[in-house]
Amino acid sequence: MREDLITLSQAEHDRLLIVRKVMKREMSQVEAADLLNISDRQIRNLIRKVKGKGSKGIAHGNRGKESPRKMAEDQEERIAGIMRSRYWDFRPTFAAEKLWEIEGIEVSKEKLRQIMIAAGLWRVRHRKRDIHQWREKHFLGELVQMDGSHHDWLEGRGPKLVLMGYIDDATNRVFGRFYDYEGVRPAMDSLERYIRLYGVPRSLYLDKHSTYKTTRPADLDELLRGEEAQTQFERAAKEAGADVLHANSPQAKGRIEREFGTLQDRLVKELRLAGIRTMEEANRFLEDYWPEHNRRFSRPALRTGDLTGRFPKP
Repeated sequence: MREDLITLSQAEHDRLLIVRKVMKREMSQVEAADLLNISDRQIRNLIRKVKGKGSKGIAHGNRGKESPRKMAEDQEERIAGIMRSRYWDFRPTFAAEKLWEIEGIEVSKEKLRQIMIAAGLWRVRHRKRDIHQWREKHFLGELVQMDGSHHDWLEGRGPKLVLMGYIDDATNRVFGRFYDYEGVRPAMDSLERYIRLYGVPRSLYLDKHSTYKTTRPADLDELLRGEEAQTQFERAAKEAGADVLHANSPQAKGRIEREFGTLQDRLVKELRLAGIRTMEEANRFLEDYWPEHNRRFSRPALRTGDLTGRFPKP
């Protein structure tokens, strides 16, 4: 009997002791059912199983049996081979999506993660806690974070590019366009494209890049108007109707920085799979990419209402 008990979990062991008390008439079925939070009928079934199989009757009937849903070894090897050849640097969730979309192979992200670990393509990672507390906005268009991401987006197949990116703080809606540098022209062009597509945000949240924040003293006209010195971009944004706010640290722009991290993983691989080699091809690709990306990853604002303004007429 002792050997049988060793195979049971602590919960199963406790359940067995209660069932045996009922069998010895030391406890009523009603009391046992109340303790185990099950019905009288289930108590009687447990008593019958213990009488017929001893302590093993308390264990789950599928213990020790191979799951009928277990994937065949040759299928696991096939998936591992495909992962090594085409998706070797994909994360499990993204890889599972592409296996279904491109290869026609359906596998859960958890199962794929196990296959990737066994194949040496993935290791368990511990997420660092983000201790920065951002005062999240509640309305669509209330605040949009903007920044440029310098990255080898085409992985050497083409020129180095900068993604001028925008993210609505309340909904996580993303927009972006590639340029060959970060400066006044890309900032102006991308902002105009954003505004024509979505309208004027109430506030734009930027870093202190020289395109967005100047260190020069205010000129006479600015002093007479009671204004600080402004860049061309700041003046254009304010004329469109958007307030311009500047972040004092990278942590303050955490939402768009995290989004760039996601895009540097997912978007880079999508561009690779599509064989994109030029900035023009990349921007055409983004026209179809953003609607699908936002369909999957954006969310409703916490409050109903849209604070977006209309694009001013020329």
